[in-house]
Amino acid sequence: MDKIQSIKQRFEIIGNDLQLNRAIGKAVRVSPTDISVLVTGESGVGKESIPRIIHQLSLRKHGKFIAVNCGAIPEGTIDSELFGHEKGAFTGATSTRSGYFEEADGGTIFLDEVGELPLTTQVRLLRVLENGEFLKVGSSQVQKTNVRIVAATNLDMPKAIQQGKFREDLFYRLSTVEIVLPPLRERNGDIHLLFRKFAADFAQKYKMPTVRLDELAQKLLERQQWHGNIRQLRNVAEQLSVLEQDRAIGADTLGLYLPDHNTRLPAVVPSPSGGGSDFGSEREILYKVLFDMKSDLNDLKQLTLELMNSSSTEQVRSDNEGLIQKIYGEEQNPPERLLPSRNETNSYPKKTDDNFDYAEEIEEEETLSLIDKEFELIKKALERNNGKRKAAADELGISERTLYRKIKQFDIDL
Repeated sequence: MDKIQSIKQRFEIIGNDLQLNRAIGKAVRVSPTDISVLVTGESGVGKESIPRIIHQLSLRKHGKFIAVNCGAIPEGTIDSELFGHEKGAFTGATSTRSGYFEEADGGTIFLDEVGELPLTTQVRLLRVLENGEFLKVGSSQVQKTNVRIVAATNLDMPKAIQQGKFREDLFYRLSTVEIVLPPLRERNGDIHLLFRKFAADFAQKYKMPTVRLDELAQKLLERQQWHGNIRQLRNVAEQLSVLEQDRAIGADTLGLYLPDHNTRLPAVVPSPSGGGSDFGSEREILYKVLFDMKSDLNDLKQLTLELMNSSSTEQVRSDNEGLIQKIYGEEQNPPERLLPSRNETNSYPKKTDDNFDYAEEIEEEETLSLIDKEFELIKKALERNNGKRKAAADELGISERTLYRKIKQFDIDL
């Protein structure tokens, strides 16, 4: 126990929780070996402390310790970052570059968020774990490395394996020893200790008195769920240190900085069958939308065919009530008349007698052509003046020569 307390002081770990002490004890016992270790726990519980303990207490403490956040490296470049690349291996590779595994030879490499690794990179990592061999990107020469791997993740690994996102053989290879860190809500006795540590650190950082919680505020602090764990508690302590002028913090004041758990945020609810969400990826969403559209189109084709072959729309509506409800929804009523009935298609008045006692007067549509109007005016002017071109020209307001040319153009008989 004294050794664990000294390690806590050395690595600035606060807390006396039994699960925390057990996790630290595991790290101490496994550190002299080269066994691969997998650290699991929720986000914000302080998983990065365990790999540093293992490295500093191991025989590799004089070698390099490289921490890699696998979730922060793009999928297209992660192989180059981890294993290096040769010159000309891809666009922009202007020189040969050593990867993290080559640089950490003889030391320890910490793969944080290892559950975010692409499947192709997982295959490469499995080979490193099995025989210490790897290939640079663009190289055919096998290289050896002597490195200890400590990994960490906040994912549910059995579930990720079931969904095909993580290789089962790699999981068993990484988790030779698994160290589980408890969430902050299971460490009630450590919450106030951590708050006091953070408050003292921020008071020194911002050069102001330390904030202190009264008894009711301490109880309120310990009742919180702390879904963000230590990181969330640290943020609350910093906000209180900076924003509050009164250094004595009561429960009412503290409540203003704590999240309202009565507010329900959107969440993905798993299906009762346990098969996970139907929308595992964007591709599955697109496929589902396309299949739904195809199904609706087939339903519309079926409904249209029945309307064309039926003499009564009411009969079709009653026979396909569920189908119409599916297509048009619950609130929107289907169109009253989709197609005219067969009886209505030929509903024109029929002739009953061939003898008509009336004559239909057809009015010709008045023309608006300027040429036709010009022809009519010239002809009327000539008829009114008995064919005298001079008088007709004066009446039309044009010269006699122009009138003569128009008579020739329209071929008017005088």
